[in-house]
Amino acid sequence: MSLIATDSHSQIKIATFNLFNFIAPPDAFYEFDNIYTQEQWLKKLNWIEKYLNEHQPDVIGFQEVFSPIELEALTKRCGLGYFSVLDSPQVVDGFIYSKPVVALASRYPIKEAVSVKADKLFSEKMGLSEGFEFSRSPLRATIELPKLGLCDCYVVHFKSKRPLFSIDEFAASSAETVSSLHHTEHNTGQALAVEVLGQWGSSIQRGSEAVLLRYAMVSRRSETQQPAILMGDFNDLLSDGVLAGLTSVDTRIKPQTILGLGAIGRVEHQLAHYRLKDGYELYQEGKYSLSGQARAATHYYFAKGSVLDYILLSSEFDPKNDLSLAEVSRYETYDRHLINPRFETDSQSTDHAPVMVTLSIRE
Repeated sequence: MSLIATDSHSQIKIATFNLFNFIAPPDAFYEFDNIYTQEQWLKKLNWIEKYLNEHQPDVIGFQEVFSPIELEALTKRCGLGYFSVLDSPQVVDGFIYSKPVVALASRYPIKEAVSVKADKLFSEKMGLSEGFEFSRSPLRATIELPKLGLCDCYVVHFKSKRPLFSIDEFAASSAETVSSLHHTEHNTGQALAVEVLGQWGSSIQRGSEAVLLRYAMVSRRSETQQPAILMGDFNDLLSDGVLAGLTSVDTRIKPQTILGLGAIGRVEHQLAHYRLKDGYELYQEGKYSLSGQARAATHYYFAKGSVLDYILLSSEFDPKNDLSLAEVSRYETYDRHLINPRFETDSQSTDHAPVMVTLSIRE
């Protein structure tokens, strides 16, 4: 096994960061009165800048971006000279913003950046509505990393668990049904049923986004053979059935049927080449892992913590792969502001914990 390199470019840090309503005043997020004061805004900028300067990520994906110009200026101050954002948030009434976008900043050159689109043919095959799209378009940035060369880095923010629709939204299209919800003795139960329907609608959207993105990533990888990194706010547990398609290796493909018995090993190698693995699991499986270290939550709903933010890596970062180029030597969840917040420093931080992996490159 080759040794880990020791020069200044031997390690690359990859991070994902949900900024939580990053919007410069006097613009508002979602409602007309959600506007930061200048003091609050500067406090938020300082918190983000402090994280970037302390942890020094080389590539970082951002979610909940309403003000990309201000974010680009901030990241460049922190030594991240390259920046990409392709979509624009939705604007209502001139200053009220909704549907934030994703962005990426890098210390190394971004050679290409595109918005990933859902494949129309397979969307229809899956039974999705005509014109199905991601709730927030994923960003793919091809970055020239030291020693690794070109690498495709994807930033995502999958659909949240918030119900896809509510009774009030449903009223406009079905007044008769909604009337029965509000005026019968069963209205409470029916209202709950509509909420469950809305939540399942969100699950369908989120799960569909995950598998369509995986298809897009496999298609790209088959064309370029470049390493791939997927980072972002998944808004669900990776182990949940809705998102399992991102990392699943269960298959009914029978190599001996396709290519004969002698090709089994070759096909299994090809399947491994196209899979993604959780950066945390790669860290735990590697020689750098600290035994007994529990995985920290990246988000809390009341007192319940969940891991919603992930970094997934292609086979080039799996030490069990004979052709691996690097391995995960560190996994960090920055959660002090979530588990022990201090108002004077953390009041304008974020409701997520940034996650970062350190990749140690092999010689």
